[in-house]
This record gives sequence, C-alpha cells and structure tokens, in this order.
Amino acid sequence: MSEELILLTITAASIGFIHTLIGPDHYLPFIVMSKAGNWSRFKTIMITLLSGVGHVLSSVVLGVIGIAMGLAIGFLEDIESSRGDLAAWALFGFGFAYFIWGIHRAIRNKPHKHIHVHDGQAHAHDHAHTLEHAHVHTEEGRSNLVPWILFTVFILGPCEPLIPILMYPAATESVSGLIIVTAVFGLTTITTMLGIVWLALLGINRLPFGKMERYTHAMAGGAITLCGFAMLFLGL
Repeated sequence: MSEELILLTITAASIGFIHTLIGPDHYLPFIVMSKAGNWSRFKTIMITLLSGVGHVLSSVVLGVIGIAMGLAIGFLEDIESSRGDLAAWALFGFGFAYFIWGIHRAIRNKPHKHIHVHDGQAHAHDHAHTLEHAHVHTEEGRSNLVPWILFTVFILGPCEPLIPILMYPAATESVSGLIIVTAVFGLTTITTMLGIVWLALLGINRLPFGKMERYTHAMAGGAITLCGFAMLFLGL
C-alpha cells in the first residue's frame, strides 16, 4: 500500500467520524423517535444500521458511476448538493408534521377527571383516551411507517465529502485502493452512528419525563425539525 493510499485511508476514517459526529441528523432522529415510539433497543439499532447503510451506499453508487463514466467532480457535487437539499427539506417537513401531530395528540389525550356519585358519595378518577382501541391501531400504523420515512430520507441524504475528497483521489491509485478507502469511510460513518445512538439510549431511558411523557411525540418532531433546519440553513 502506497503512502498516498495510507494517508487517504486515515483521512477517510477521520472524515467519516467527524462528519457523522457534527451532523446531528445522523443520529438524533433515531434517538428521539425511539423514545417517542417506545421502540426496543434492538429495533432502534437495526433501523439506524439500515438507514446508515442506505446513506453511504447511495453516495458510493453515484461515485462509482461517475468514476466509471469519467464524469467531472463538479457535476457529481451538484447532484449531491441537490440530494442534500431534498433530504433536508424532507426531514424538516416530516419533523414539522410530526410535531404538529404530537401537539394535537398531547392536547387530545390530556388526562381529565370523571366524577361519579355512589350512595351520595362523589369520587373522581383520571381518564385518558390513549387506551381506546381505535387509537392503538392508528398509532401502530404510524409507528410502522416512521422507520421507512427515516430510511427514505437517509437514502436521499448524501455523504458530501466521500466522492470529491476520497473516492476520486483513491481511484487514481487503484481499484483496490478505491474499495479500501470507501469501505473505511462507510464503516466509520455507520459505526459512529450506532455508537452515538446506543450511548444516547442508555441515558435517555433513565430520564424522568413524568407528566411530560405525553409530549414526547411533539418533542421528537421538534428535534427532527431543528435537524432539518440546521441542514438547510446552517450547513450541518
């Protein structure tokens, strides 16, 4: 392995780690949706894994096609930029819609008291509509849809530094160099996503939400909306 290829491999690992760490859209949606949807740890990790693989592979496929066809880097960067904008708007739109639904759900399912009188004695008990049969089926359907939405958004989302900084230079070395550098970047990116999500789940499940529990859907939607906003206007 040449010195140039060794340097590119180290760079791929470093960029993969930093790129993922400073981009909260890589992990925050999975963390907050896991809490709001009461996903198991296994389900959360699997959804994160599949989304991460789709995220990396979409850019890898585009890069391989570009290299094979001799397309200019600038042209591929324009495509990646357009994909990034589309993914950001999709994440923003999904987050905002989920936030509105979460607020509606929290208000509608606000616990309230029912007063009953028996033998001249009045007593009250709290009641919430979250236990109603129709609501259970509605939320199950929505819960099954959310992972696919996140997966689709991550398929659209590009790995911006992969093609121009890593794949094209590695391709000038050798095909094996291209494979090694791409694999290192992909594995580092996905591993970092999984590590952050795993650690966050260990912490968030210990937080005492108490009366705020019914707002978890709204908080999840708000967090995802902010991720989309940061991608669109802050360049994260």
